[in-house]
Amino acid sequence: MGSFVPLKRLAAAALGGLLVLGAAAVPAAAAPALRQVMFVGNNWDGTVDVIEPSGGYARLGRFSVVPDRAQRLAEIYLNPIKLAFYLGIQQGPGEGHDQLVDDMYTTPAGDALVVSRPSFADVVAIDLATGAVRWRFPVSGFRSDHMAVSPDGRTVAVSASTGNVVHVLDIVTGRQLGSFATGDKPHENIFAAGGRHLWNMSIGEVNTDLDAPWLDFTKGDRKITIADTSTYRVVRTIDMRSRLDAFGRRDLSDAIRPAVLTPDESKLYFQVSFFAGLVEYDVTTDRVTRVKELPQNPATDPDRTSWVNDSRHHGLSISRDGAKLCVAGTMDDYATVVDRATLNPGPLVTAIKPYWATVSADGRDCVVSEAGADRVTAISFATGRAVATVAVGDHPQRVRIGQIPVGWTAP
Repeated sequence: MGSFVPLKRLAAAALGGLLVLGAAAVPAAAAPALRQVMFVGNNWDGTVDVIEPSGGYARLGRFSVVPDRAQRLAEIYLNPIKLAFYLGIQQGPGEGHDQLVDDMYTTPAGDALVVSRPSFADVVAIDLATGAVRWRFPVSGFRSDHMAVSPDGRTVAVSASTGNVVHVLDIVTGRQLGSFATGDKPHENIFAAGGRHLWNMSIGEVNTDLDAPWLDFTKGDRKITIADTSTYRVVRTIDMRSRLDAFGRRDLSDAIRPAVLTPDESKLYFQVSFFAGLVEYDVTTDRVTRVKELPQNPATDPDRTSWVNDSRHHGLSISRDGAKLCVAGTMDDYATVVDRATLNPGPLVTAIKPYWATVSADGRDCVVSEAGADRVTAISFATGRAVATVAVGDHPQRVRIGQIPVGWTAP
């Protein structure tokens, strides 16, 4: 006897991609076509600008990522502890403003933007068609910070900066997949080894005025924490203090700010608190191999307590071929492309409080956010010169490549 095949399976095979509704047959719904864009998070006004990801960088739209602002504020003001931290964030890292969007990534379907909101201590998914909140994940403690998305786009990691933990979430549902403990004030996150490892850099306490070099010990436990993403167990920690000391730079802070791995992941380049320059760390030999001091703006206030959150330079990206680095010289009001072979800077491009650096979709440019001028500027990796500037919202910080449906309009 031949094998039995259910009637429904025969019908499905015969109709292929058609759905039967009564007597009528209609094509099955196809996934919408997607296009790459660049998202710019405007931290102080809680909006995101969507711009072309290369070329002229034209602005395509703007939308709010705090549609629930009234509800969140009501919850905060009814809880004295939450209110104390909220006001502390506002007057500290927020420089007198709410911090409403720190980092953001799109879902694989391009239908939602996942955003960390420091002042609300959460991560939310904003529906890109309606502008509504799809899901919300409150982080441990009282402030959310930098995020990273896995190479397959399915998971997102977020630093809970007062909870000293990294949460790893399903980017579509917001369900927590795992978490791991870090040093004090987890900050930057980087997926490595094809997504099998997750690196976190903790920066310690950056909101006090105890900024003299001899008071560095007050800043807390700062280290790189590396977790296995299949188990979310910590497999290694790196205390950069001893590596910097061995290189002869006891004067440098070991609070790692933005960092990038080379394409082959053999080198890590990073910025540290209070330093106008960058550090090269050899991953294989586990040692600091070069430190490069970059130009300092003579107009920059030498008072370290006046520098935003202990940063002198904050923003770093690497070209796709690994030949060039792009540095945001935050307190020195410039950005520059650095040759990785020599670590020599190119032209200093004037930029007002540049806060982040991202590579354009076509790989030709470095795009920096100018938090002090409410704009983003694209700088050619080839020439080191500015090629485009576009106005955005209030205090842009993170800039990320993502995707949206073709024909998208802002909700």
